[in-house]
Amino acid sequence: MIEQEQAIFNSQVIFTFLEKVAVFIQLAAQSGTPIDEVEDQLWNDMLNLGQLLLQKFVDLQGTGDFGPTLEQEGKTLRRLDTLHEKRYVSVFGELKIQRTIYGTRENQKHEVVPLDARLNLPESDFSYLLQDWSQALCVHDSYQQSSTTLERILGIGLSVRSLEHMNQAMAQEVEEFRKAQPIPDASEEGSLLVVTADGKGVPMRRDTPVEPGRRKRGEKANSKRQACVGAVYTINPFPRQANEIVEEVFREERQKKRPSPQQKRVRAELTREMDGEEVNGKDRIFEWFEEEMESRNPGAEKAVVCLMDGDRALWNKVTERELHVHGILDLYHVMERIWKAAYCFCAEGSEEAEAFVKQRLERILEGKVGRVIGGFRQMMTKQNLRGEKKKQLENVISYFENNQEYMQYDHYLKCGYPIGSGVVEGACRHLVKDRMERTGMRWRTEGAQAMLDLRSLYLNEEWKDFHKHRRHKNAHNLYPERETINKYWSQAA
Repeated sequence: MIEQEQAIFNSQVIFTFLEKVAVFIQLAAQSGTPIDEVEDQLWNDMLNLGQLLLQKFVDLQGTGDFGPTLEQEGKTLRRLDTLHEKRYVSVFGELKIQRTIYGTRENQKHEVVPLDARLNLPESDFSYLLQDWSQALCVHDSYQQSSTTLERILGIGLSVRSLEHMNQAMAQEVEEFRKAQPIPDASEEGSLLVVTADGKGVPMRRDTPVEPGRRKRGEKANSKRQACVGAVYTINPFPRQANEIVEEVFREERQKKRPSPQQKRVRAELTREMDGEEVNGKDRIFEWFEEEMESRNPGAEKAVVCLMDGDRALWNKVTERELHVHGILDLYHVMERIWKAAYCFCAEGSEEAEAFVKQRLERILEGKVGRVIGGFRQMMTKQNLRGEKKKQLENVISYFENNQEYMQYDHYLKCGYPIGSGVVEGACRHLVKDRMERTGMRWRTEGAQAMLDLRSLYLNEEWKDFHKHRRHKNAHNLYPERETINKYWSQAA
């Protein structure tokens, strides 16, 4: 080890480089060079130094030549005649790695590449660290902007196509990572388990080319495909009174003592083809809900709350799967309907409209949904509503009647259940809208799902663990002989 360290630091190239940097610092100090210019030059110098040192590290390993033959799993492999070069793009820049190959013939599969196993090289040309950093940019910003940022900071030009391919290849490892995750520690969980889902459109490209000419009436250049967004978390009960909710809503001030969600996880699924069959995105999310309910509430000791808006397709999944949950209609969707009812009788923005909403909201929170519906019907008749206002009020009444079983708010408040779907609505915004719906963006199904998968890991604060998992998994899959190779290396040293 000491001899290797001396070999590194006695390298004339590196010594000359460091000497050049020292001279630059002295001259910059003497001439009064602005610190930002010095910083910029030093950053570029350090990238170049990193490239030199990394190449030196690789060179110190040798080529992986263990002699004319190599025994592997009962087979005798022959050393091929020529060294094979591999391109390796690190965060410091590009390296060329010369390797000895063992196999049967030059033009057949290379069965063992000792240096690749020793270094645990990724399957692609791009280092694991560069993949990590570049995709951390991509899950936040467009591929083009991420490419520009990488080139500006690291001086590495990765094309949009390369970043897209990297994204989709990486996303194929998400499912296995998710299944390998441990159950959250019980001490970090709340006593209620909450599952919540919603839909969010993703702008899609056409699967088939558009025929030339003008579009027909109502035909759009591009359409959206609904992603089913789900969230699972635990939380402690928070009992409240109806009047407290009304006050909180109209003051627009969250109560300070409200408990926070624990161990929150979000994901989104598009309906797509998997293994030759079309799989519904909603089914994927509700399968996940069932898995979470089984793993995080195995003895069914926690009350499970399912909190959603009035989307019948989502509630039908609860019924189809016979989920044992307390179904709750999101209160803010209820409030939207009350405001619509108010504007059938009161001027928009008036104090009268606000009083109307406060009164009906408090009644609903007290469990008097039926009375509110009956009151709407009476007012519609007495006020002799016609036309659009009548249609609007009828829609409100239908919405409440269709969802009445999920509007037992007096019971929910007494038990301390959450009644607002802010978590999943936030997920729709942060997970989908903020990345997928930027100006001009259009997606194909495979690329959209890959981005949603990786972005969910980032938002769930699982990014670091995911990359650690994939490095270990790839080391096992790509180099099952790695332990044996390292023994050869030790003996050769």
